[in-house]
Amino acid sequence: MKRILSIDGGGIRGIIPGMFLVALEDKIRQATGNPSAHLSDYFDFFAGTSTGGILLSILLCPDPENSGKPIYSAKDALDIYLEHGTAIFAAKPWRRFLSRFGLLSELYDNTVLEKILAAYFGDKKLSELLKPCIITAYNIELRKNHLFRQQKAISHGESRDFYLRDVCRATSAAPTYFSVAEIFSVAKTRYPLVDGGVFAHNPSLSALLEVIKSYNSYKIDDIWILSLGTGLSKISYNYEDFKKKRAISIGPALVDIMSSSSAESTNYYLKQLFKSVGKSENYIRIEPTNLSSIDASMDAATPTNIQKIISLADKLVSENETLINSIVEEIIADKPGKKDRSVWNFLKN
Repeated sequence: MKRILSIDGGGIRGIIPGMFLVALEDKIRQATGNPSAHLSDYFDFFAGTSTGGILLSILLCPDPENSGKPIYSAKDALDIYLEHGTAIFAAKPWRRFLSRFGLLSELYDNTVLEKILAAYFGDKKLSELLKPCIITAYNIELRKNHLFRQQKAISHGESRDFYLRDVCRATSAAPTYFSVAEIFSVAKTRYPLVDGGVFAHNPSLSALLEVIKSYNSYKIDDIWILSLGTGLSKISYNYEDFKKKRAISIGPALVDIMSSSSAESTNYYLKQLFKSVGKSENYIRIEPTNLSSIDASMDAATPTNIQKIISLADKLVSENETLINSIVEEIIADKPGKKDRSVWNFLKN
């Protein structure tokens, strides 16, 4: 069985899967009696979009002083939102004013996010991540999906390798919120990229296809996915309001609609795929079904709303405690003596 951990996009709502990951890692440590256990030890493949890409990069970032182990815990990953969320989504009054009249292409200054990412990752590279993974983005000039692949960064060297800080900047470059990320591979090839949520807000399907393609003899019924969402926004938009506004000013609403519809579609497809092979239990989707208690906007990072998101996430964890316990029991039982038949195994030797 190959186990995939997939994390959706959602801006500041990344607190929701972040808190679930903390609870899951804590349960693993309790069950194993190992206070140093990490999520990276119990999943074979990771996938992330936008805020999810940032989370998994932190989870898989290696400790330079302890080879093969992550430098950060799930709690450290969550803290990027709790400690820096308000600063990341803080817009100067003049930017908000100009944005309201369609005179500014993006609302937030990306240099704040870039400094925070640099503090977390320094000069760490995609190839150095501890487990195979994909992180999504979209190339606006070539008009094609771009998947940052840890395994390709290893096999193809500098031409396909990137600094992690740039990977995270690219996957989170949500249109109208942050400017397009113009990044370069280690070999200095240029990539103009935006948020991977434009095609894979929920990257679980991309992860499934990647694993099937890359692993020998693995089929859908040999794969188990834990897919963590940030909640589907159900904000209703008024037709007349859309007609009256400038195109640029409705950008955030379009991003919200696109992201929600993409995640819903992916969830439906995966449910049907696993059902078709009699393995419905191999796809677990966890996200809040009701966001009415919070401001669901991906940039609603006021201290008050962050506390509301924390409360919602805590409720989600509490409601799924039995499921978390069963997940922990299963992944721990699957780990002892487990042999990795990955075609990527030779890349690390």
